[in-house]
Amino acid sequence: MAVARSCNYHAQAIRHICHLLTTELATTLACRLILTRLDYCNSLLHGAPSSSIRKLQRVQNNTTRIILQAPRRSHVWPLLRQLHYLPVRYQIDYKLAVMTYKVRTTATPTYLSRHLTLRQPARTLSSLSPEPRLSGTRYRNRPPTATHCQCLNVD
Repeated sequence: MAVARSCNYHAQAIRHICHLLTTELATTLACRLILTRLDYCNSLLHGAPSSSIRKLQRVQNNTTRIILQAPRRSHVWPLLRQLHYLPVRYQIDYKLAVMTYKVRTTATPTYLSRHLTLRQPARTLSSLSPEPRLSGTRYRNRPPTATHCQCLNVD
């Protein structure tokens, strides 16, 4: 992939000067040069083979290690968590979920909203009914009293 090759080039350039930068500045530089390229149009990779996504994940892992000046063989999951980065596959899913939500709630842009259809399940489950079924207890329609709040540690 040309994107991975280009990002690796910039990652190596940052690696050479990273010892001169603060972590915050290295993060900003890496986001501007590398991570935006990984994120651009990555929703098109939804359902792509793992080998394609693995190349982009390697770039993200390498960039994360460079930013935090971690050894090349260090485990990357804690580092990703420290920088609040999602792995590439989860970024793709999150991006599609946000886009779908926005299209469904705002109905714009129209070129995307006409491609979405609401899925109607073949059957509904009783646990998903609009009104929950409550047992006939005597507390059902009463507001909580002070003793209830004390039991729940609510002030």
